[in-house]
Amino acid sequence: MWQIFLKGGPLMWPILFCSILALAIIIERIWYLWRIQIDTHQFLNRILERMKRHQIKEALEICEKKQNPISRILKAGILKYDRGRQQIKEAIEDAVLYEEPHLERNMTALATIAHISPLLGLLGTVVGMVRCFQIIQTKSTALQVVSPGDLAGGIWEALLTTVAGLVVAIPAFVVYNYLVSRINSFILEMERVSTELVNFLTE
Repeated sequence: MWQIFLKGGPLMWPILFCSILALAIIIERIWYLWRIQIDTHQFLNRILERMKRHQIKEALEICEKKQNPISRILKAGILKYDRGRQQIKEAIEDAVLYEEPHLERNMTALATIAHISPLLGLLGTVVGMVRCFQIIQTKSTALQVVSPGDLAGGIWEALLTTVAGLVVAIPAFVVYNYLVSRINSFILEMERVSTELVNFLTE
């Protein structure tokens, strides 16, 4: 495998770097999304039960114990429980705006890797093909016979970078779409919980 990798040319190195970076991002994002996952329905009910009894401090303590985006958003709303609807909504919206970048962190980098990996592979193939035709020209100029082996060897080495680029890009793109769907679902859940809290506090 190492010999095949080296035969792909210098552009195999940035493709390898992209694969390592993509894997690191994927592991970090999956771990983060798993860590912040909670039963939002049960968590919100616990908060609302305390609020019904006017146990504001206890409700805030529950939020502080559960360090995740939803708990921080609810905490922002609870801190403004005695204010008007607009002020509560603004506090929650500010908290949502703060949390969204944390949810979407490194996703742009993963999307970039998924897009540029096949382009790097294609560039490597084009460079390899240019090198192959240079060999043909050199041999032809020197009146040497150009064998099919010369062509086949140069072409398959050139195509290695395209294969490598696609091997990196396809899984990266699939996982990127999966993570985006998970993040969007989480954001929708944040908005739903926020709306329920605002409605409860302003009834």
